[in-house]
Formats: sequence, structure tokens, C-alpha cells
Amino acid sequence: MEFTGNRHREAWPHEVFDRECRDCPRLDAFLQGVRRGRPDYHAHPVPPFGDPEAQLLVVGLAPGMHGANRTGRPFTGDFAGILLYRTLHRYGFASHAGSADPDDGLRLTGCRVTNAVKCLPPQNKPAPAEIRCCNRYLAAELATYPPRAVLALGRIAHDAVLRARGIGVTSYRFAHHAVHDLPGGLRLFDSYHCSRYNTQTKRLTEAMFEAVVGDIAGFLGTPSPGG
Repeated sequence: MEFTGNRHREAWPHEVFDRECRDCPRLDAFLQGVRRGRPDYHAHPVPPFGDPEAQLLVVGLAPGMHGANRTGRPFTGDFAGILLYRTLHRYGFASHAGSADPDDGLRLTGCRVTNAVKCLPPQNKPAPAEIRCCNRYLAAELATYPPRAVLALGRIAHDAVLRARGIGVTSYRFAHHAVHDLPGGLRLFDSYHCSRYNTQTKRLTEAMFEAVVGDIAGFLGTPSPGG
């Protein structure tokens, strides 16, 4: 099954995604303020985007103010989404390289994108308690729509995946291009987050990110670019 644009919003079970969740008072108050100041923004929890039966799940940190918090689609409008969707397209997981418009017709095939925290946090920094509170949605997503591979973008996403699987966060160390075989047959791939800071400082280059996604494509048997 494929979903394009925002038409997937009503497709997720309540335990996987709740647009009206207000369990984190700080985040709820912040979003209320954003909605007042920017009534044209999505400014609610942001749902997963992509194929429910995906073999690959990409886990980011949280929506950005003028990216997913505006568009309602993970990484859409965020600087990080430029590299993410371009690379997913290169390896056959996306129909095109994406844009800042959630109605661009982008389709994900065999791939789904979600966040460890579904709501925009102040200064892009969720509190530890907020990360733990939101983890139940990621746990339900992994259980209900189990992928074969997960790409964690950054340490917080890495830890969130472990916690969602009931694994201690010290059991598997985060490192860029690390690969972990988790109990139950799930393979976890780590990458630095494709944020503006990481890419502009060259902590993460396009080649580095493509190498990780290329390894995932090889693991899943997805044809390589041009072949």
C-alpha cells in the first residue's frame, strides 16, 4: 500500500498516532501558541508518512518549526528533508526527491518515515520525559507495522527505537554507520541526523549518508541506482 501527500493522516490506529494527544503539557502549550500565531500551520502532532507495510522505517527526532510542524508531513519543508528524500529517491524508496509542499504527490515505496517525538518542541529540544512519553507511539508502530530495517537519524532516535523494543539504551551503542541486529530479527542502522548543522559542518556528508542508505538497500535487496 502507498500513501501520497497527507491522505494517510486518518489511516493510523489510535495507538500508533493520536492527532489530539496532549500528554506533554509543555509541548501542548507551545503548540497552542504556534497555532495562535500561525493559523495556517499544521501545529499538531505529526503522523508517520509512507507505506504501512514498509520494510524500512526511518526514525527522526521531532518536527521542525517551519518544516513538518508547518506541512504536517515528516521532514517536508525541513532542511534535513532535502538530503533525506533525495537519497531515498536515489535508492528507489521515494517516487521523487521531495519538496516543501506536502501535496507534491511524493510516494514512498517500501519505506515509512516517522519521528521519535511527534510534536514540535521548543528550540527543537524535547525533554527526556517527553521523549519517554511519546515512545509508546513508536512502540505501537513497530509492533503493528514491523519493518525489517530501521534507520535511526541521531542518538535520540537510536535510543527511542531501543526503548520501543524494550531494550536498554546502553545495550547497543550509537555510532554513525553502525549496524545492530536486535532481538526479533530487526536490523538497526545508525546515521548522524541529516540536519543543517551536521551537513554544513561536514560532520555528515552526502556520500556518508548515501553509504548508509546504500547498505540498507543492499540488506533489503533493493536495486542499486542505475542497476
